[in-house]
Amino acid sequence: MTKKKILVTGGAGFIGGNFVQYMVDKYPSYNIYNLDLLTYAGDLAKHHEIEKKENYHFLKADIADREAIIPLFEKEKFDYVVHFAAESHVDRSITDPGVFVRTNILGTQVLLDAAKEVGISKFIHVSTDEVYGELDFDPTTFFSEETPLQPNSPYSASKASSDLLVRAYHETYGLPINITRCSNNYGPYHFPEKLIPLTISRVLNDEKVPVYGDGGNIRDWLHVMDHCAAIDLVMHEGVNGDVYNVGGHNERTNLEVVKTIINALDKSEDLIEFVKDRLGHDKRYAIDPTKLERLGWNPNYTFETGISQTIQWYLDNKEWWEQIISGEYKKYFERNYSLK
Repeated sequence: MTKKKILVTGGAGFIGGNFVQYMVDKYPSYNIYNLDLLTYAGDLAKHHEIEKKENYHFLKADIADREAIIPLFEKEKFDYVVHFAAESHVDRSITDPGVFVRTNILGTQVLLDAAKEVGISKFIHVSTDEVYGELDFDPTTFFSEETPLQPNSPYSASKASSDLLVRAYHETYGLPINITRCSNNYGPYHFPEKLIPLTISRVLNDEKVPVYGDGGNIRDWLHVMDHCAAIDLVMHEGVNGDVYNVGGHNERTNLEVVKTIINALDKSEDLIEFVKDRLGHDKRYAIDPTKLERLGWNPNYTFETGISQTIQWYLDNKEWWEQIISGEYKKYFERNYSLK
């Protein structure tokens, strides 16, 4: 019997990388293809334990390069596409929106054209809760799959645009699709520009931790392995054309998250330094995942167990993140946060 071919775009990044490992280990009968351009946030070191497995394959390509992507699909005849590849850092989108438009919108369109041409079984588009805009601080309000899209940053606008393209290819061409929209992920191999790994790495080095505004912005945190399990379920059981929200039921203010990490590492809260707030900083994100739960998904991690495991992972894998923060990223950090 021919093995199913699963193309994972952005499989050298944080969430995509964890998903590749999850799929390679769980489904030895599937061929998993990791397609990535290896930009600043992507690396293959995380895959050293699976790279020799027969069902893992790496492909280097730019998803927005039509002349590379279309022939690749024609040759390999993928059965499923799980599309993670995206520029994803809000701060960088404010500085340079054009990169986000090219990768997140045009890149998605190229993949959709390729998927339509070869007739794949399903296209799973991995999106974000940020496309819904912001919620107020009322703890009884949540994003549902019916919440209107009201993105507030160039990043979330580019993701909302790609969501709409995916929907349009389903409605116009009959392409089998699902869209997932997740809350903030955390866990192993998270690039150090994001809040949790940034805080861990700086606290371990006794460096100031920048916190936007008063730190009161609220996010719902989802462990990356719970997210992987959700996408796996949607790929196999999701109703064609449907959107599924993936939330962790773990709302915390940014300041609470930072203090949790500082206290876990037995450091002083004097390391916290409040900085000028991000432009267009959304107040709160919170997801209602009831629809996905009805499909059979529930998170395995509480925030307490997940953050403890994540902190330990960064303690055990200093060589991975130390080589990142010592390079070009250090210059970016200094430009972005302007810490003294």
